[in-house]
Amino acid sequence: MAKRDYYDVLGVPKNASDDDLKKAYRKLAMKFHPDRNPGDASAEEKFKEVKEAYEMLSDAEKRAAYDRFGHVGVDPNAGGGQDFGGFADAFGDIFGDIFGGANRGGRGGGGRSNVYRGSDLRYSMEVTLEQAAAGHTTEIRIPSWEGCTTCSGTGAKPGTSSETCKTCGGQGQVRMQQGFFSIQQTCPTCHGSGKTIPNPCTACDGVGRVRKQKTLEVKIPAGIDDGMRIRSAGNGEPGVNGGPPGDLYVEISVKQHRVFQREADDLHCEVPVSFARAALGGNVDVPTLNGKASFELPEGTQTGKTFRLRGKGIKNVRTSLAGDLYCHVLVETPVKLSEKQKELLEAFEASLEEGGDRHSPQSKGWMDKVREFFN
Repeated sequence: MAKRDYYDVLGVPKNASDDDLKKAYRKLAMKFHPDRNPGDASAEEKFKEVKEAYEMLSDAEKRAAYDRFGHVGVDPNAGGGQDFGGFADAFGDIFGDIFGGANRGGRGGGGRSNVYRGSDLRYSMEVTLEQAAAGHTTEIRIPSWEGCTTCSGTGAKPGTSSETCKTCGGQGQVRMQQGFFSIQQTCPTCHGSGKTIPNPCTACDGVGRVRKQKTLEVKIPAGIDDGMRIRSAGNGEPGVNGGPPGDLYVEISVKQHRVFQREADDLHCEVPVSFARAALGGNVDVPTLNGKASFELPEGTQTGKTFRLRGKGIKNVRTSLAGDLYCHVLVETPVKLSEKQKELLEAFEASLEEGGDRHSPQSKGWMDKVREFFN
């Protein structure tokens, strides 16, 4: 699913103090710590989630960015595509000042607008083996953002407006002079937007948009396998300052089937047969994902014998070539016999002994090996 709200993860309100954050973090960290939950993958994931939430909200600058832009504002992988980010941002203007300082675009006289791509979202979907094999279309609901109707997306309380940031003069960037060098950084007051909102809208907390749920249709292609994912372009979180939205990735998990086990595009199943049928041979019906099929069982078939039914597996998601179905014979020993049935079996066993080793070739071979071992 999409990344949860950091405040919800810690179970604190948005106006929580630093002490409240620390208390909530310590309590949850103790509860979900891997050392206290050995082998519990779910607890480990929750521990990582709690740790990430606290690391973001305990940092004043990151918390301000998160409160304004959500996960997009603190995503280290977000980037606008027009610059290199990180190290290059810190030192790019040094050389610009030395060699003439050409205008690099953006707001006003040489500042840059901080355009960020929206974060990608992840949605886990469980499907049946039949749905994975044949393809499936379904609908999902995911979190989304919509423009705030109260403030018309401005983020300011109705009747008021945003103001040019006094710290950076609307540039979104501030310069720090370090001797001969000049370093340009994101404005700590407006976080790169170039504007401040003295009276934020109460409906959206000054963000200019509100979180909603939207419904998407997802088409699962035939042949998809466990662990594969489907990319839905542009359905992730929206970008910042006009940046492109992220993508939605639907991760597929295939439920365990009662009859079949899947290996790539092949299917495997166990086929129990009575020992009389195994001894006499005959036609055996088996299920497939597309109806019934059958194969001929030879006389004297033993447990573990495998029969391959070509093309009765799953079509490959890329090539559409079908895999095979492997039927593993399991000779079933009868149980809960009546006295009459026991008498018949004893008579049958006696007749086999009269026939000698030719009725039990595997037993003869096994006894020969035992004698060789002890001799």
